[in-house]
Amino acid sequence: MSNLVRAELLKIRTTSAGWWLALGAFLSLAVAFAFNVWMATLVFDGRGEMFGSTDEQGSAAVQAANIYTSGQYFGLMFVMLIGILMVTNEFFHQTASTTFLATPQRTKVIGSKLVAASILGLLFWLVTTVIDLVGGSIFLAVADQGSQLGTWTVQRALLLNLLAYATWTVLGVGIGTLITNQLGAVITATALYLVGTQVVGLLFLLLANLLDSQAIIKWQVLWPAVASQVMVAGEATEFTPDWWAGALVLVGYAIVTGTVGVMLTRKRDIS
Repeated sequence: MSNLVRAELLKIRTTSAGWWLALGAFLSLAVAFAFNVWMATLVFDGRGEMFGSTDEQGSAAVQAANIYTSGQYFGLMFVMLIGILMVTNEFFHQTASTTFLATPQRTKVIGSKLVAASILGLLFWLVTTVIDLVGGSIFLAVADQGSQLGTWTVQRALLLNLLAYATWTVLGVGIGTLITNQLGAVITATALYLVGTQVVGLLFLLLANLLDSQAIIKWQVLWPAVASQVMVAGEATEFTPDWWAGALVLVGYAIVTGTVGVMLTRKRDIS
């Protein structure tokens, strides 16, 4: 199994698309970091209410958590796409038959892809978090707020961000097994992540107004991209549930897609 995992990591390391996605993740991190620092500056200056920031959201710990998890939104999309490529590359380059002939036990093949995907998610989290921690600590020190690394709010955000990165690469592998056409899988997943998230938010908002119940908005956590944001957001608000709800939803999606991926691959005719 370890040899299969190493082989999967080598495949993605020698694929140019994987490096382009990594570059995209780090560019989006830079933009998100700058935005979060700007927002924190406004909050620390007492101007956070202009943007709807509550007293709790304006705390130094919450602002530090936002800064230390900068780049999560697009970063998760990029690691999902890497997970998709780990599967669809086999069909795009017509190496699927060779792979399954070399390792007849298909469950092991998909299992190795899931493990390798989790490792890649961990690496993405590690590199992005180190960048955020270094830059964020410097900013918070200059702002005379301290690093806030000793607070549970920040520690929880960092740990759940790790879970999000590992889970979304697994989700990508699951999507790749469902849609083996590479272009189709990438376009579908990207559209659902970017456009679908906005559509889901709008639908729940309209439904809440129709039924005159703001609590309904919390149910948009069932959408995986929203669940990721809820996980690292901290405490529940009027419109979002507790962090553990987002964690349960995301882990549930990973388990389902991973299981379905294994089952489909075992039964699929590979030619």
